[in-house]
Amino acid sequence: MEDPTLLAFGLVYLLPLLGALLVYRVRRRRRLAAGLGAQEEAQAFGLTEPASLHPAINPIRCLGCGACARACPEGNVLAVIHGRAELVDPTSCIGHGACQAACPFDAITLVLGSERRGVDIPMLGPDFQTNVPGVYVAGELGGMGLVRNAVAQGRQAVDAIASRARELPRTELDVVVVGAGPAGIAATLAARERGLRALTIEQESVGGSVMHYPRQKLVTTTPVNLPLGGRLRGGKIEKEELLGFWTDLLRRAGLKIREGERVEGVESGETGLEVRTSRGRFEAGAVLLAIGRRGAPKRLGAPGETLTKVAYQLTDAEAYRGQRVLVVGGGDSALEAAVALAAQPGTRVTLAYRGEGFARARRENREALEAERARGRVDVLLGSEVTEILPRSVRIKDTDGPREIRNDAVLLCLGGTLPTDFLHEIGVEVETLRGTPLAPLAPARRFSRWRRRLAAS
Repeated sequence: MEDPTLLAFGLVYLLPLLGALLVYRVRRRRRLAAGLGAQEEAQAFGLTEPASLHPAINPIRCLGCGACARACPEGNVLAVIHGRAELVDPTSCIGHGACQAACPFDAITLVLGSERRGVDIPMLGPDFQTNVPGVYVAGELGGMGLVRNAVAQGRQAVDAIASRARELPRTELDVVVVGAGPAGIAATLAARERGLRALTIEQESVGGSVMHYPRQKLVTTTPVNLPLGGRLRGGKIEKEELLGFWTDLLRRAGLKIREGERVEGVESGETGLEVRTSRGRFEAGAVLLAIGRRGAPKRLGAPGETLTKVAYQLTDAEAYRGQRVLVVGGGDSALEAAVALAAQPGTRVTLAYRGEGFARARRENREALEAERARGRVDVLLGSEVTEILPRSVRIKDTDGPREIRNDAVLLCLGGTLPTDFLHEIGVEVETLRGTPLAPLAPARRFSRWRRRLAAS
């Protein structure tokens, strides 16, 4: 006969254990369902290729613990599918690298490019100098998309320029920094710290590609240290906080960025490098390209695009309060801009896209747009083409034929052109990477490969 005391004692421990096991299995099934859902949606809409730096998972080392998925600050980018971690939403990955740090089995490697989508990276020397003497590269353009790495490269590149300042030709400027994203801002501050005569040019506004991130987007989870004593605490740092930190630091340092100015060419001259911009020409001993990978914004190509009412990014939705705004595009940036503008009192938004649906936009953005559309705050014109932009209106052609709508402002969210052509024009050698690990991309290693290739030719 069983001892009732022993049976009760066993139940006290067994029941909580069974309860914990049940909760674990339920949560595991929910995570699996969410992961499969994200994977199926990405495949259905063709969102299967990561933009740049992303994790490659070794299926032999991975034991499916899920630490990488939990560490990712972007949500359902990674998921454990049938006992192994997989990249289920590649286009949402922006290369934080938190997954690699969290993996206890060393199963994750950060790589650039994929077999189907290569990434063009400039060939760099150990001092971040390209094959064109005096032209340097730092940040995302050189493969370092993480904020902390881009900041470090910007500072190191300026240190390299300063170390050979005596060798540089005597020109009006020691260095022209092109771009005011993480690498460009760090380089600008480092140049002041090292006493270099520097000028920083940004085709849009301070922040570079970070300005195009959605509102309150998490941009870094680690401390950011910049020259001149600039330090941003660790933890989850969102877009607005980082932009405010940069702006305040530049103001306190008395540095002015030349915003809204585009570099159109870099040529070797008799006394140094000649930098040609949309506003003038400058001579410098060195040029540091910190332009990211977005390059110049794509143009619409319609008459009237040069009017002052036309912009290529949304920096302040409140500035459009009470206006009639046309947003052109079908990607995430266009949908996010339309939703942000629709939230402004009195603003009337029209979203025009030549496609028949927003297949390449993330689900949350499509849902937010549909909600604003249901409230009557956004008109959506699919299968449409902007044929002309006029001072007080816009002409559009769609399935119903040509029409003209009243308009105060136009926002073109058409993406950007990769800067590969610009690099070729100024003579910078590039290579195409397809799933290449980040670790071997140290400039010294890459420079050695480039030098050996030159010798062989």
